[in-house]
Amino acid sequence: MSVDFRKLKSFVKVVDAGSVSRAAGLLRTAQPALSQQIAALESHFKHKLLLRSNHGIVPTEAGFILYRHAQLLLKQIEQAQIDIDQSTKALAGRVSIGLATYSASSTLSLPILKEMSTLHPQIIVHINDSFGHVLSELIMTGKMDMAMIYGSGPIKGVKLQPLFREELYLVSRADPAKKATDEPLPLSALADVKLLLPSQGHFLRRLIDESLARARVTPNVASEIESVSALGAAVTEGLGSTILPASVAATASSFGGVEVRRLVRPAIEATVSLCVSDHLPLSEPALATRSVLLTVVEKLMRSHPQGIKAV
Repeated sequence: MSVDFRKLKSFVKVVDAGSVSRAAGLLRTAQPALSQQIAALESHFKHKLLLRSNHGIVPTEAGFILYRHAQLLLKQIEQAQIDIDQSTKALAGRVSIGLATYSASSTLSLPILKEMSTLHPQIIVHINDSFGHVLSELIMTGKMDMAMIYGSGPIKGVKLQPLFREELYLVSRADPAKKATDEPLPLSALADVKLLLPSQGHFLRRLIDESLARARVTPNVASEIESVSALGAAVTEGLGSTILPASVAATASSFGGVEVRRLVRPAIEATVSLCVSDHLPLSEPALATRSVLLTVVEKLMRSHPQGIKAV
């Protein structure tokens, strides 16, 4: 039995769908035929690849390894077809970029799209800055090409290239009755401040909680919000203050008319890194996109935005 790309594509679809019947529907093939393809793969590799659980079908350890390699092979075949079709044309393809939520990186989406439109108009850029996704996992499994994420420490399956550090600020509704001040605010002063923060699973929330704990402050969390627009609206309505990079408050339209104050003793800083797979090579379009992304970051650093520092 030879391992052809049709069987690998079917295997990946079953893992993604978590069900043979759902995968059969998506592939428009009969369920018994799909089961035979999976059985043929298990026979060839001499390992059980899938297990049934209460949550559907999940890959075994061997199955997850094959899934990763299959993602790579299928992506290479797809890109090979694109390269062949476009061999006499400009660089083309599809590249996906993840941007950490509540990060200065989210403000780079428009500059990246503009540069790509100018330099590589035939590359389709997919940008994901939504909540609910662990970007490093999407990179590791080949579902996303690259991402700008919080953190600089080692993560299994990916490589991190630190890009910049960003300082977090207290963002509150401006009070017209009081004179605005840029005087730094110690974290100890937040003991009685009503806070609107991301949920506890978010990197920034963990960082904020750890910093407040070092300042011996128990945060007064009024709401947990996982939407930049909703957070901005809540702050401007006076429902509470939040803690964010200054660039997010400065560029998001929902944060009009807010006051931004630097936090000290201790300052809260987070590193933003470029994340790529450590085992899946980037396609030519992805390499071109990474070059554009790094150029956009370099331009950002030269403009010396508030709270952004070199690593």
